[in-house]
Amino acid sequence: MKILLAAPFRLFFTACSAYAVIMLIGWTGFLFTGWPLADGMDPFKWHSHEMLFGFGGAAIAGFLLTAVANWTQTKALSGAPLLALFTLWVLGRVGFWGSAYIPAPGRALLDLGFWLALLSYVTYLLFVQRSTRNLPVAGIIALLTLANTFMHWGFISGQIRVLTAGQQWGLGLLALLIAMIGGRIIPLFSRNWLQQRGANPNLVTQYALLDKTALITLLIWAVSLPLASGPLSGLLALIAALLHSARLLFWRGWRMRAQPLLWILHLGYGWLVVSLWLQALSRWFLLPPTVWQHTLAVGGLGTMILAVMTRVAMGHTGRPLALVKGGLFIYGFITLAAFTRLLTAVGVLAFTPGIMSSAVFWILAYGLFVILYVPVLCAPRADGRAG
Repeated sequence: MKILLAAPFRLFFTACSAYAVIMLIGWTGFLFTGWPLADGMDPFKWHSHEMLFGFGGAAIAGFLLTAVANWTQTKALSGAPLLALFTLWVLGRVGFWGSAYIPAPGRALLDLGFWLALLSYVTYLLFVQRSTRNLPVAGIIALLTLANTFMHWGFISGQIRVLTAGQQWGLGLLALLIAMIGGRIIPLFSRNWLQQRGANPNLVTQYALLDKTALITLLIWAVSLPLASGPLSGLLALIAALLHSARLLFWRGWRMRAQPLLWILHLGYGWLVVSLWLQALSRWFLLPPTVWQHTLAVGGLGTMILAVMTRVAMGHTGRPLALVKGGLFIYGFITLAAFTRLLTAVGVLAFTPGIMSSAVFWILAYGLFVILYVPVLCAPRADGRAG
């Protein structure tokens, strides 16, 4: 346990991967075998909340607390303070799994405590260290906390519209976070790798105006999701899809095909782009909203989290930046999970076999991460340094 408490990514990535497996086992057990789940609340909203704010929250904490320490050149949260924050995250999960015994206001207090603590710590550190460039990331965490609050307000009041608004904002804001963080690390890592191989790093190009416009458009799209009418929402999605397609194209991900730790990042961002196109085209092809939403959640979020965790687990423990033996299967399984979920949403696959297949692939992907990478996260640094 001492090693897990040495750095945020160790503890939260372990929890994130384990919870990804537990959550899907519970969800499929509810759907297909009648397991009691989320007594007293909408089980589909339970699933959405825990996907976005439980599983997603652990991933965000593991990455962001590690990144903020690098951005501000300070020591990462560790020891008792890290354990205290992690305990708040666990209490949130207890609130939702114990919904039969914990009333909705109690669940809200348990769950929001983690998000408020994370937001307060990150914002304080960025302000004190005058890292103003990174304050927009804290702004997204603040908006995610607000979206989570809306979901809890919906659970408490029984207002489905409020509950759905929080869910939609949460998903849209996670897409924005993927775009913001991805826009920093994907081209940077790609250029560095090309340079190490003696190739021209300038093949990976970025344009400041395109980046800013793409992110602002995605922010407007995310915030307007519960508010905009069908045509307006589709138009915003179309503009965002065009901008982020161009952004991804300029990063030239096909040149990273020899390095799995890089092409998986490009693929994860690609799923975000695909989800935007699906929403933009849904009006003409009469696609249900679950198509783009599950493409984004399973493909974009699920893939990007694994892409980041497999890289950070090696690089931040003093190990070579390479997949562990068998790690390629992790990427294969999460890609299959995304494809089967997409095919199920559009009706190509029947609901029961489609959902079961996607869930099995998801469980295999994250379960394999637990088997292959949690031992790395629990082991001392390979270079003998602390952290």
